[in-house]
Amino acid sequence: MIRYDAIIIGAGHNGLVTAAYLAKAGWRVLVLERRHVVGGACVTEELWPGYKVSTAAYVNSLFRPEIIHDLNLKRYGLEMLPRHPSSFTPLPDGRYLLLGPDASLNHREISKFSPRDADAFPRYEAMLERAAAFLEPLLLRTPPNPWSKRFGDLWNLAQVGLRFRALGKDGREIVDILTNSARAILDRWFESEVLKATLATDAIIGAMASPSTPGTGYVLFHHVMGECNGARGVWCYVRGGMGGITKALEAAARKHKAEVRCEAEVRQILVRGGRAEGVVLADGTELASRVVISNVDAATTFLKLLNPKHLPEDFVAEVRRIDYSSASLKINVALGELPDFRCLPGSAPGPQHRGTIHICPSLEYMERAFDDAKYGQPSQNPILECTISSVVDSTVAPEGKHVMSIFVQYAPYALRQGDWDKRKESFADRCFSVLDEYAPNFSRSVLHRQILTPLDLERTFGLTGGNIFQGAMTLNQLFFLRPVAGWADYRTPIRGLYLCGSATHPGGGVMGACGYNAAREILRDGKG
Repeated sequence: MIRYDAIIIGAGHNGLVTAAYLAKAGWRVLVLERRHVVGGACVTEELWPGYKVSTAAYVNSLFRPEIIHDLNLKRYGLEMLPRHPSSFTPLPDGRYLLLGPDASLNHREISKFSPRDADAFPRYEAMLERAAAFLEPLLLRTPPNPWSKRFGDLWNLAQVGLRFRALGKDGREIVDILTNSARAILDRWFESEVLKATLATDAIIGAMASPSTPGTGYVLFHHVMGECNGARGVWCYVRGGMGGITKALEAAARKHKAEVRCEAEVRQILVRGGRAEGVVLADGTELASRVVISNVDAATTFLKLLNPKHLPEDFVAEVRRIDYSSASLKINVALGELPDFRCLPGSAPGPQHRGTIHICPSLEYMERAFDDAKYGQPSQNPILECTISSVVDSTVAPEGKHVMSIFVQYAPYALRQGDWDKRKESFADRCFSVLDEYAPNFSRSVLHRQILTPLDLERTFGLTGGNIFQGAMTLNQLFFLRPVAGWADYRTPIRGLYLCGSATHPGGGVMGACGYNAAREILRDGKG
């Protein structure tokens, strides 16, 4: 039997990052993917002939530039495509708001609603920059264990404290971002409802929370930390769809002799004598390895792929407490023509089509949408975040046609009445009707559609509860508490078993930092 140095469960982007770094270090690495294609939720699939769809994740900004550089991903075809402008929010009264990286455009557009907000917006962005200067370096650091007596943990914890102290009064803003609600933060800065609603969408994407929920300030900030081709805070498309990231990672891993197998579902992690020694596939095949690394979430790893008897009871109890609440639904569509918005007419490509289209005119609209979800119902008036990547990237659709991603809030995983298999079509129809109110030609322009409910996200991508972050991004599940207290260093109670996915610090989004950090710790421990 071949004995690998490392077997990685799941070929999502974090798993491939870990694989590439370990293979680059000379390890014999095998990546096992349950699906027919690599990428996990960061994938491009040709759902209909000629239409290349970013099936789950749909825009990029968070993917770490250090990884792009270290693995030379541009050599393997990775290309980021910035969007100008980056945001379009149409309103029912015929007005609209455009935002983007152009400061003069932002001031001009925001002034239509509030000259005061237009002047405040650069100061708001500067505040976020100061917060990023403190928080971003923590993304690529292993969280210290505050309950440990090891010198390294105490030293790292002290360093974080000293850096926080050096912030002076800015430290108050950091605490506010980490603990407060997005609504409280935005209300303090701005008076215009459309500006606050546009910014607040970043605070609730993927979360079972409203803008008024404490902790959504961090989710808001989490989505503004990235860059595109060196430009800070800019979100972009990936040439050929989001699978361009994972295809480049796969190529880099294979370049360093890593092996990647699709349609290879892992049924069990083998544990002997308190140590992980390999895996068993769904077909019964046993594969031996010195190290096993799970890119799937903690619930799947510890409660499904392992017999809990191998784990301490208190650890299992903590894993069972992880919050996987979700209220996100994704609709992918092929379009015969672009939406013709009432407030900015035209079905030829224009500024209203390039960036993210926000259908959420006010914070009150968002709160009412969440009220439905609280009681187990899909939102009657859902929040829609739409992107049409084909306007910027001509490679993803036939000439004159387009692909559109619609990310929907709120669609609770657990419904009070009925089930998602029976209700998905009618809810998608309701989402289309909402879009028709802003762009009357939308529904008739749809050629094909794919609906991914929270249940579908769980089935297809192995995301427990349909949670796109492998666990809620709330303060009690961040930094040294992710995935559980005392085990935030990518190791587990089983020797030779590690986690590398979004279940670990720094959490969800197409960032790659979890896989990067895990690889560093695994290489530090060695092959055992």
